[in-house]
Amino acid sequence: MSDAANQSSKSSLINTIFLDHPASVDETFWEHFRFALTFSFWLFVAAGAAFVHAIVPALCKTTGSDIIKRLHARIVTRVPH
Repeated sequence: MSDAANQSSKSSLINTIFLDHPASVDETFWEHFRFALTFSFWLFVAAGAAFVHAIVPALCKTTGSDIIKRLHARIVTRVPH
């Protein structure tokens, strides 16, 4: 395989792994990275609230579901992939 073909193959793989999906939702890699990291943070908080609620049902009664509803609203307003 020639150097040019090899470089093109590597570039295509990098695009497939890191750039295609963010572009499909009209974001750069770093915009998508920030969105996904923020999203995962709030999922972690929701999981913690659900855990607390499982142990003490009087606490965090709607915290987890409120977070999930907010996250859902953010997802459905994005450009479809």
